[in-house]
Amino acid sequence: MDNKRVWFVTGASKGLGLSLIKQVLEAGHSVAATSRHKEELIQAVGTNTPDFLPLQVDLTNEQSVSQAIQAAHNMFGRIDVVVNNAGYGIGGSIEELTDRETRDSFDVNVFGTLNVIRNVLPYLRTQRSGHIINISSIAGLSANTGWAIYAATKFAMVGLSEVLADDVKAFGIKVTVVAPGAFRTSFLSPESLVIAQKPIDAYETVRQSHDKYLKMNGSQAGDPEKAAATLMQVASEANPPLYLLLGSDAYRRAMRKVDELSQVFQAQEELAKSTDFDQQSSLI
Repeated sequence: MDNKRVWFVTGASKGLGLSLIKQVLEAGHSVAATSRHKEELIQAVGTNTPDFLPLQVDLTNEQSVSQAIQAAHNMFGRIDVVVNNAGYGIGGSIEELTDRETRDSFDVNVFGTLNVIRNVLPYLRTQRSGHIINISSIAGLSANTGWAIYAATKFAMVGLSEVLADDVKAFGIKVTVVAPGAFRTSFLSPESLVIAQKPIDAYETVRQSHDKYLKMNGSQAGDPEKAAATLMQVASEANPPLYLLLGSDAYRRAMRKVDELSQVFQAQEELAKSTDFDQQSSLI
């Protein structure tokens, strides 16, 4: 196929990542996919095609990431689409979550992504093309009670993606940050979700928020197969969007946040502008 591309996808052994690489392979593209457990990834994908390169990678270890990206480039000769999908949820108030729990979350959700970007960019810059797709969350735009640290990691994904897009556009590299809502994957299962080990009774609203989302498991509105197809469509576009919402719930929450920010900022216009130097003083 003339438009055959090479994909590099992290967190590919389950959920959206697994749906995506299966569809990418079925479409005739090549995929280098990472997981913490290589055999689990191989079993989940269920194919031994030469277009599939399974990689066991510790995303928090830069050398492990660098070796994986080099292996992908050595095998396929290029890398066209990079999907930073790996990550996990973490629930609890800031007071309840320990320093270790918090740092571990940032190590995977943020610094793991940065390790991939830092090590893949030399290849993309050399070929003067590529598309980096960072999977954030609607929580990175509009967060809910009880998910402060998770939201912080996902807000970071949005912020770094916005600036990255400007930094690399001169090299022909595109960037998209994706904010999915609730999808029917294993995200809310124990292997993908960490809850504070030392909850504090006083945080009743946090417990209520967690109960609400855990009860949703298995009945989320989002279809991961449709989300994967949408990512493939966006990756094929000459001018892909910088921001991509996935799911009707994500759209509602994002638009509500936009309206809230607009109202708050407009109400503060006079106060915000009052902190400038007086024009007369600045001309002296």
